[in-house]
Amino acid sequence: MAAGVAAAQLVAIAVGPASAPVVAVGGAFIDATPTWLKELAVERLGTADKPVLLTGIGLVLLLLAAVAGVLGRRRLWVGTGLLAILGLIGVAAAATRPDAGTTTALPSLVGAIVAPGVLLLLLRPRRSYDAELAAGPTRRTVLVSSLAVTAGAVVVGSVANAVGGRLRNLEAARGAIRLPAPADPAAPLPAGVDVRVDGVEPFRVANADFYRVDTALVVPTVDPATWTLTVGGMVSAPFQLTYDELLTMPMIERDLTLTCVSNEVGGPYIGNAVWLGVRLTDLLERARVDRGADQLFSTSVDGFTASTPMGALDGRDAIVAVAMNGEPLPAEHGFPARMVIPGLYGFVSATKWLVSLEATTYAERSAYWTDRGWATDAPVRTMARIEVPRPLSSIPAGMTAIAGTAWAQHRGIERVEVQVDDEPWTAARLGEVPSVDTWRQWWLPWYADSGRHTIRVRATDATGQTQPADRLAPFPSGAQGWHEVVAIVT
Repeated sequence: MAAGVAAAQLVAIAVGPASAPVVAVGGAFIDATPTWLKELAVERLGTADKPVLLTGIGLVLLLLAAVAGVLGRRRLWVGTGLLAILGLIGVAAAATRPDAGTTTALPSLVGAIVAPGVLLLLLRPRRSYDAELAAGPTRRTVLVSSLAVTAGAVVVGSVANAVGGRLRNLEAARGAIRLPAPADPAAPLPAGVDVRVDGVEPFRVANADFYRVDTALVVPTVDPATWTLTVGGMVSAPFQLTYDELLTMPMIERDLTLTCVSNEVGGPYIGNAVWLGVRLTDLLERARVDRGADQLFSTSVDGFTASTPMGALDGRDAIVAVAMNGEPLPAEHGFPARMVIPGLYGFVSATKWLVSLEATTYAERSAYWTDRGWATDAPVRTMARIEVPRPLSSIPAGMTAIAGTAWAQHRGIERVEVQVDDEPWTAARLGEVPSVDTWRQWWLPWYADSGRHTIRVRATDATGQTQPADRLAPFPSGAQGWHEVVAIVT
């Protein structure tokens, strides 16, 4: 099995990292996973969900490989057949991926040939010198041969990963990119945007710390020299842009906060950054969208799709972004280009590794998460989060602070209130913001008496709507409810 996977990995260098059999099977598993299980994985495992899945697939393969070896000693055709079937499962998974090409299944096919072939080699009959009779291999022969094959597979797999990594390493290309100056730059952050309470998330989250939630098991690595963006569908003037052509278009720069619909009450899947990009409306005006189109259907290089209501392109700063916090997009966050639309959850507004924009209708096309029962129109819910003190933290009695962030993108936060135990709600002090499209820091001075205290928070947006107390799960249109933490004051 190790030899088959290593051989497949070597071939995947030329075909593409997503064509490797373990990755292809993992992607098919993600697509087939029911919504409740995906939500459970995100809730319990967070950003470790993908490594856990890949590890689980590896362990299952090891177990089945051991079964194939045991069966092969008794009936060779059963063991080799099992390995071949496992390889063909990889072939089927790779061939049916949304971004599958003519060679996508080739690595899995090679693995399906190599793995049973090596088992035949390990369990080949030996000729007896005393009699011209075939005899089975000795335990020592199998052990030594297995160790040799495993060592070779490790070497081949390591070389494949190392070579593939060098070939796919786009850091040099990113470093050579000279970002254009924005035609419409972001205004300087107002004084007081940071409430200066230790433990509160920075107003601008560093790229390395920014949350990542997507369906890609391996990060797509796209060469900007060959990347193109196609704009078409229900338009009068479809066109295609290269990366260099995109960079020549007028750019805007804005602080925008993104939120994942999977974010639980008080959860971590939210972040703010300053983005540089081309207005989506500039691209759609150039294409001349037909009157009947009510959906913007976006596609990622890995085949992921998202549906954005055309009504959300109402003058807000919706962009095709090329930079994040002053540098070209990191690969994990969509290099070379991605969508960023304030006010909508990311699953309908933030397609990474963008390659296509299609004006269409909801009746004509349905996107990845729509097919799985999620909402088609997904405005971000008003929410506040307590970040200081941390849940079940122990703090000394005396003067301290309760603090955190609140958000209601494209409406803005008007008020944040805090309740300690059953005391009256108290208005918190708010940090400044550059626009209604970002989150807002808040804090409240608090004299903490000894004991166990329950702290709650709620926010009111600029339309006057206060977030409800009733809890809702993230599915199908985002979580709802007051965030509360328990603090132990000593």
